[in-house]
Amino acid sequence: MYAVIKTGGKQYRVEAGEKIKIERILEDIGSELVIDQVLMVVDGNNVSVGKPLVNGATVKATVLVQGRHDKVRIFKMRRRKHYQKHQGHRQNYTEIQITGISA
Repeated sequence: MYAVIKTGGKQYRVEAGEKIKIERILEDIGSELVIDQVLMVVDGNNVSVGKPLVNGATVKATVLVQGRHDKVRIFKMRRRKHYQKHQGHRQNYTEIQITGISA
């Protein structure tokens, strides 16, 4: 059984027991999280597709880690113009473990 959820403007395919990194959610480590924006649920041959969300479907998860991804380096340059720009960015994330899917 798996589901497609939407959180942080992105979509994720999740199964029970799976760990994923999503956009940061302000929750404490170890807290239980219920995601109700479920776009699709597949259980064997039964496929439930929402328009846009599946009614009554939820995904339960536990917050494991609040962290930051590796640094992405941005370098811009214009040749022969003495222009160089260095930038860096580290995106925040929340790592969660999916504990259950209910449809």
